[in-house]
Amino acid sequence: MNPYWLDWLNLLGRWLHLISGIAWIGASFYFVWLDNHLLQPKNPDDSDKGIAGEVWSVHGGGFYHAQKYRVAPQLLPEPLHWFKWEAYTTWLSGFFMLCLVYYVGAGTYLIDPAVAALSPMEAITIGLGTLVLGWLFYDGLCRSPLGRNDRQLGLAVAMLAAAAAWGLCHVFSGRGAFIHYGAMLGTLMVANVFFVIIPGQRELIKAKLAGREPDPAPGLKARQRSLHNTYFTLPVIFTMMSNHYAMVFNHPYNWVLLIAISIAGAAIRVYFVARHKGHASPVPIVLGVVLLAGVAFAISPASAPQAVASVNTADQFAQVVHIVQNRCASCHAEKVTQAGFVAAPKGVMLDTPERIASHATQIYQQVSSRAMPLGNLTGMTDQERQFIVAWGIAGGPSK
Repeated sequence: MNPYWLDWLNLLGRWLHLISGIAWIGASFYFVWLDNHLLQPKNPDDSDKGIAGEVWSVHGGGFYHAQKYRVAPQLLPEPLHWFKWEAYTTWLSGFFMLCLVYYVGAGTYLIDPAVAALSPMEAITIGLGTLVLGWLFYDGLCRSPLGRNDRQLGLAVAMLAAAAAWGLCHVFSGRGAFIHYGAMLGTLMVANVFFVIIPGQRELIKAKLAGREPDPAPGLKARQRSLHNTYFTLPVIFTMMSNHYAMVFNHPYNWVLLIAISIAGAAIRVYFVARHKGHASPVPIVLGVVLLAGVAFAISPASAPQAVASVNTADQFAQVVHIVQNRCASCHAEKVTQAGFVAAPKGVMLDTPERIASHATQIYQQVSSRAMPLGNLTGMTDQERQFIVAWGIAGGPSK
């Protein structure tokens, strides 16, 4: 397909994914907040009707009164609003983006020969297998005897996620590994909605329509999966934005960083869920912040590479220009020559010495983190990379 139209599909697909994700996460966070702020009904008649809790709120110039039933009302109201299409649309648009970017462009974005020499078909098969097997293992854990103990189940799910992070980072490029880790967690979330939460709600409605007492077990399972979903949310959002931060996904221990940041995100969410209930311990959020700070300090760059002379003369700058124009300007130029690109990414053009000098800081950051050249398609050598890093540390342009 023409790269121009691929870019439009990318733009529209990403836009839809973002919109539906905001709607899904927003609704999910709201209902967690709502459930944790319910108070005993003040009207005794409400308790007799089966109402378990209520909450008053004000928003947008109006007052709202929400009530939750212990199981279900005596008569089902019409219309009854469901919250499912936000989840389904988020996953479908995300899967579309996964295919468009990482499977159509597997050789560029998904495969890193320095990590594993995979063919595009092998890489795509592993990627899809991660989504399917991740759900099967997770669902099996939830349905096992561990499912009756939330703490033991949570530890088992965390170990599953850690194993996936390690495995993906040892077969894919850092960028591809992080996005597949997030896609796996996102798949668990939407599968929870499709296979557990919505069926549990349908069973509740069927029981009411049949005139029999609803079984609370499906509702309890749905609540457990909903709680898992809210803890998965922040790690998933991190992986969605992680492709902008090569300092993390291209690090030699990227899988350790991915696990640490996921734990930090989940811990921060634990704090806010507990805070809704009014008895939050500061331990989870302190743990999350300490983990994030620890990651930031652990991967901070060294002051300068050893055994490389300072690069600050005109002749040495000319060598930098030569490297950049050979290794980077096929994509970053006024007239792009690299197949699959129709314009310079982010508008960054490096086809003249003046443009290279004006983007010195970006060049240093992208080359030192090994984010660029993308997939090292142009074959930048370690010596060339080291030369540019030394130039950046020495202050960049010399003219």
